[in-house]
Amino acid sequence: MSKRIRSKYKINRRLGVNLWGRPKSPFNAREYGPGQHGQRRKRRPSDYGEQLTAKQKLKGYYGNISEKQFRRYYDEAVRRRGDTSENLIGLLERRLDAIVYRMKFVPTVFGARQFVNHGHVKVNGVKVNICSYLLKEGDVVEVRQKSREIPMVLEAIDSGERDVPDYIQVDHKKMQGTFLQIPKLADVPYPVQMEPNLVIEYYSR
Repeated sequence: MSKRIRSKYKINRRLGVNLWGRPKSPFNAREYGPGQHGQRRKRRPSDYGEQLTAKQKLKGYYGNISEKQFRRYYDEAVRRRGDTSENLIGLLERRLDAIVYRMKFVPTVFGARQFVNHGHVKVNGVKVNICSYLLKEGDVVEVRQKSREIPMVLEAIDSGERDVPDYIQVDHKKMQGTFLQIPKLADVPYPVQMEPNLVIEYYSR
């Protein structure tokens, strides 16, 4: 499993984007790569380089997903009927930690992973502590009663940094929400442009 314990936002400068759209990102102050050669003019990337960057952006956005696990999502997206790019986005957005983040119960994707792992979340009334648990349409996610006064949760709910997308319905007073439908790429509020078509090209080489 990949671990991004410290310097989580270094990936922003390496990829040249503010991946999560956060005001604390170091990319906001230094829009160039890290290291002594970071300010050198970059060459135009090859087709492979563009595909790799697209994969790193999409995979990195969801936090600590391992390469092996991400590849499994691609394989499942290919297996399903329909547009493979849309299938991949749908699978990623169905993850429990992604939904907890979208519902604004936590401030970051990393916080969502920890929050779920520590058993603070129920799905349809049952405690679930597996971040990769895939939700179905109509599933109800709620913060456990004993976890509703955690400062991180209260601060995240009050934050105006993000909005809850239309494919999720949330009642922050009850601290529960419903996953209404599997989103398309255009429905997902990514702060930066994601190119899942390039990710598909990367894995299908």
